[in-house]
Amino acid sequence: MSYIIQLVQGYPAHIYWGKRLNRQGNLSDILVRVERCSFSPNPVPEDKTISLDTLPQEYPQYGTSDFRHPAYQLQLEDGTRITELLYQTHRIIEGKPELEGLPAVYAESGQEAQTLELELVDAHSGVTVILSYTVFEAFNAVARSVRFVNTGKQPVSLLRALSASVDFPDDQYESLYLSGAWAKERHIQRRALRPGSTVIESRRGSSSHQQNPFMALLRPDTNEERGEVYGFSLVYSGNFVAEAEVDQFATTRVSIGINPFDFKWLLSPGESFQTPEAVMVYSDEGLGGMSRTYHKLYRTRLCRGFHRDKDRPILVNNWEATYFDFNADKIEDIATEAAQLGIELFVLDDGWFGKRDSDNSSLGDWYEDSRKLPNGLNDLAQRVNNLGLQFGLWVEPEMVSPDSDLYRSHPDWCLHVPGRRRTTARDQLILDYSRAEVREYIFESLSQVFHSVPVTYVKWDMNRNMTEIGSAFYGPERQMEVAHRYILGLYELMGKLVDAFPHILFESCSGGGGRFDPGMLFYMPQTWTSDDTDSVERLKIQYGTSMVYPISSMGAHVSAVPNHQVGRMTSLATRGDVAMSGNFGYELDLTQLTPEEKELVKQQVSSYKEVRQLIQNGELYRLKSPYEGTGNETAWMFVSEDQTEAVVYYFRVLAEPNEPLRRLKLSGLNPEVEYHVDKLGASFNGDRLTHIGLPLKPVQEDFVSECYRIKAVKN
Repeated sequence: MSYIIQLVQGYPAHIYWGKRLNRQGNLSDILVRVERCSFSPNPVPEDKTISLDTLPQEYPQYGTSDFRHPAYQLQLEDGTRITELLYQTHRIIEGKPELEGLPAVYAESGQEAQTLELELVDAHSGVTVILSYTVFEAFNAVARSVRFVNTGKQPVSLLRALSASVDFPDDQYESLYLSGAWAKERHIQRRALRPGSTVIESRRGSSSHQQNPFMALLRPDTNEERGEVYGFSLVYSGNFVAEAEVDQFATTRVSIGINPFDFKWLLSPGESFQTPEAVMVYSDEGLGGMSRTYHKLYRTRLCRGFHRDKDRPILVNNWEATYFDFNADKIEDIATEAAQLGIELFVLDDGWFGKRDSDNSSLGDWYEDSRKLPNGLNDLAQRVNNLGLQFGLWVEPEMVSPDSDLYRSHPDWCLHVPGRRRTTARDQLILDYSRAEVREYIFESLSQVFHSVPVTYVKWDMNRNMTEIGSAFYGPERQMEVAHRYILGLYELMGKLVDAFPHILFESCSGGGGRFDPGMLFYMPQTWTSDDTDSVERLKIQYGTSMVYPISSMGAHVSAVPNHQVGRMTSLATRGDVAMSGNFGYELDLTQLTPEEKELVKQQVSSYKEVRQLIQNGELYRLKSPYEGTGNETAWMFVSEDQTEAVVYYFRVLAEPNEPLRRLKLSGLNPEVEYHVDKLGASFNGDRLTHIGLPLKPVQEDFVSECYRIKAVKN
């Protein structure tokens, strides 16, 4: 791809972003400048062709003749909100600098990436703004962020500080974004742009179940394999906004960053503010091309640490098997079955600490419940280890129960506003992670557990959104900083724990997928995709999630039937095929399975171990969408990077009478290579599998799935 910026009278103008221009030549004539109507003012009186209302800009402001939504807004000490950033200097850095206090994609060497820093200055206030652009050798992506530095003599307040803004020269696009609710996260929405704004956002204190910090623009004829796509993904876990505005001249402005709603940040002289990073991806190979770029970039240059490239263990979690009602013997019984079936990790979920018999107490009291575990948590972990399984643990460290020793000792440690009701959700309040002493308490409490118990996996949950956002630590002038300071504190704590316990595989969770965002992946390389474990619902959830997020980040489990969320009855085979399309595990009582079911589970575990590397690190090709037509069919496949191996999953929800004969066309294979298809017992050239496809046999049954293993035939 190519990305072109031109200076116009000191304003950084956005000229082009798209398919790579191999022979660039003279670029000064790309921007067409014509005199517009009188309702578009001219900041340069001697040049009527320049109007900020029509100039495509890299980081626009409001109040100096641009009437579209701005990328930033400052309030000066005199109360005015007029600033004007002009080019001062620039520098090019080999590699990619870290962002202070924030997660971001990274380069492992200076040869992988280059970073351009554009330094802009508002002469009146003395504020300096540094626009950062990183381009990568191996990816059609540019990472953008902004740093504000108060180099003036008076304090200023940031009212709006977005991470990226791009002006497109026309409006012939559709927007695509991911929305939903608890248990139905990241459903794909696609609609044409119209005059005015398309806005997605979160005001919940987290990236949320309802919207995801991602938006794409795509041409109307774009599909999985063809067409232009521009993706915008924010590496942030708090309140965000993404907006696409079509103006009077049929141009489109897209921006993304921290939500300016209920946000204000005081910058004293000498202080700086760093925005989160926006990762922008261009694809001329449709949505599939965009997704595969995000997948590999996020899997290899956002996720990090010991577990980044390791096989993720097959686990069993006891939550839907026992909920809060368990003892050490019951847990050992489930773990014993797991070991016999080839499962690698047992995860003890909620209820092991304090006096936790339901969700109305003990959050914050991170010590074992001796009533349930009279010989201690370490004894239980050793019993699990003796069976040949690793031991994992559930925690919810951002929360405090009003009925807890911690709350009784420190009632001011939660987010609250004096004199106002403290609204509970799930009978819990949110700890004030903007405060260092709160973070230190949690670090010490969890460290004590992790040092004393052989924990190799931690599921980190967060089960409510923010209300009464205030902090007893900060004065009135900084209360609108608290939501963002919370996220910064969360990142600091997670980074500290990950560094202290590099052997632990952390999985993030927020009532399932309520905080499935790139910011969390920087610290925790996988996320519990949704609390909804129904295999039919998971088709839409996992398909939508795959628009941005790599398969290695998606936790997916087989649960019991009737399903605990929707009551649906689906076969164990179909539940397994859906769950194997992610980080595979089980969440049911293995002791209750029939001998036949146990044998099938053993086969599923064995099969997943054979294809685990391919699924977690291969390239994903989406073949049939549950969002198109009747949504009755879904299919996807995973292809090895060298195109020698693939695994294909096909799902059909409802049977139909007298159904037509169908074929499933594949993607990502080498057209010149011959492949053996296990289930058909025959070999075909890659071009035949791509253009003619696999024959699908009619089955008179609901909720069916098929899995095909495909391998290149060795000559």
